[in-house]
Amino acid sequence: MRRRVFVRGLACGLTATGTGAALSVPLSGTATARPAAASGTWREVTAPAGQPAAHLVSVAAAGPGLAWAVGEHGRYGGTLGTPVSLSWNGTAWSLDDLSHLTYTGALRAVAADPAGGAAWAIGTDTAGHDQLLTWDGTTWREAGFPGRGAAGTRLTDVAAGPDGRFWVSGRHQDRAGLLRGDGTTWRWCVPLPDAAAPTPTGVTVTPGGEVWVFGDVIARWDGAWTVVPRLLGIRGSVTGLLPVAHDDIWLTGYAYGPGGPPGKPPGITLQHWDGTEWANPGAPFGVGLLSGISGDDQGRPDLISGWDFWDQKRAHYLRWNGTTWASERGPGTPGAYLPEALTRIPGTGDGHWSVGTTSFSPYPPAQLRVERFG
Repeated sequence: MRRRVFVRGLACGLTATGTGAALSVPLSGTATARPAAASGTWREVTAPAGQPAAHLVSVAAAGPGLAWAVGEHGRYGGTLGTPVSLSWNGTAWSLDDLSHLTYTGALRAVAADPAGGAAWAIGTDTAGHDQLLTWDGTTWREAGFPGRGAAGTRLTDVAAGPDGRFWVSGRHQDRAGLLRGDGTTWRWCVPLPDAAAPTPTGVTVTPGGEVWVFGDVIARWDGAWTVVPRLLGIRGSVTGLLPVAHDDIWLTGYAYGPGGPPGKPPGITLQHWDGTEWANPGAPFGVGLLSGISGDDQGRPDLISGWDFWDQKRAHYLRWNGTTWASERGPGTPGAYLPEALTRIPGTGDGHWSVGTTSFSPYPPAQLRVERFG
């Protein structure tokens, strides 16, 4: 599954030393230019309290008046809690009743179809079987799919396509692959050609309908697989992929690197593929993590959510201005904010949701936090 979790073992007593001044890093690659067009500010939006410790790991929006955020609450260190889900009605976030789900851990992924308003999520029941859930208008209900409950079947992420279909990354019959559905019928695509390919941890669909999986393997599905070579980092995680074109791909994440003392923070991962090789274009900060990336309505670079180790009391967003990734800070908090996911809000121009938690360790009193731009 995607490693979007509390930053365990981090020394959280450190205070911010950054000044908050805007920084930018020029890119030497060939990324598609996009003029800066953002207007507005980041602000906190009240989220109902979950059971401490609580965090949100995924968010999806069908429009300005309909969105979902999912995660986990009631966790204590390595002892898993139970799923938590919030839904947005255009005015406020509310806590959804999940008492019918016998799950441990998080609902770890959610996706929405802006055209039809349908939404799907992924979780794992107490028997350890991954489950696909559909929104029934009030709460999440389990849905059938090929391989459900079978050994060698895993579901890791879900994404919506522009044609109303949904795509799920995972594993079936012990082969890495992709599950697709039209809302009622689901079937597995041909698995990745390498039988030893690792399970992809994420899936994304471009505005043009191209489907990509990512993680320790990066590949495009168009009826057959095209794998993009990638050097695996040491103790690293990929949190997002933005395929602008076949020779213009952005990747976000974080890595701990070899060794280090207890409590060592991770370093960010920001890479760009130009069709030949991956390059590290640099970023306004280096210690911390990047938790996700979104494109504009045409799929061009737009926004990255992140956490800056030296400025822990607010999120550190990076916005693409056509030539650079420029710093954009969220509102200050009394304690801390770890953004764990973001999504664009359809129908709002440059509106975004950002969700996460108020602590870097999975212990009380960590609580849910939601921010909005636009």
